[in-house]
Amino acid sequence: MWALVEDNAITKLINKPKGMVIGDTRHSRKIFELWSAEELEAIGIYEVVFDNSNKKDEEYYINTNQSFDYADGQVTASYGTATPKELADINETNDDGSPMLDEKGNQVVTKGLKSRKKEIIKNQASGLLAPTDWYVIKATDVEDYSVPSAVSTFRSDVRTRSNEMETAIDNASDVDALATLYKYVNTGTEENPIMERPLGEFPTLES
Repeated sequence: MWALVEDNAITKLINKPKGMVIGDTRHSRKIFELWSAEELEAIGIYEVVFDNSNKKDEEYYINTNQSFDYADGQVTASYGTATPKELADINETNDDGSPMLDEKGNQVVTKGLKSRKKEIIKNQASGLLAPTDWYVIKATDVEDYSVPSAVSTFRSDVRTRSNEMETAIDNASDVDALATLYKYVNTGTEENPIMERPLGEFPTLES
């Protein structure tokens, strides 16, 4: 990406090579391929330098649009300060402050990060339990049948772990603390790495 600088101000952003008229001269698109950076800058075309130091993980933050600035012979694209997404649910209101209701008369709620993360955990737990539901159904229908102990233990462990994960999510004090729960770190050695995350993992059913 390039920018055209005229009179020390950015006048045009150039996303891809194209023919251009600068002053009284028409230039071919090939100048972007054949000319050196110094030659392009001599006619006011600068390659954009991207500064992503303020850019945050979009799963947890709302980033600003990039702003473009020319200074000291360089064009820089940078982000402003990112805004953390809401952790808690928000009860939406109308312009007059009254509760916003849906067509059924229920409060309109925008779910926060914690609710969305906990929904994922619940769905993961349900997906793990579903393949063994038939054991429980059979035990209910067949009087002399009982769920194998390994299956019972697995199902109990899944529910316990799900509850622990949801509690950890609820206890996150801010967006960064929530994000840290999902970050894998090496708890082993460099030779024998063990990648783990604070949130933990669901158990598996041993075959």
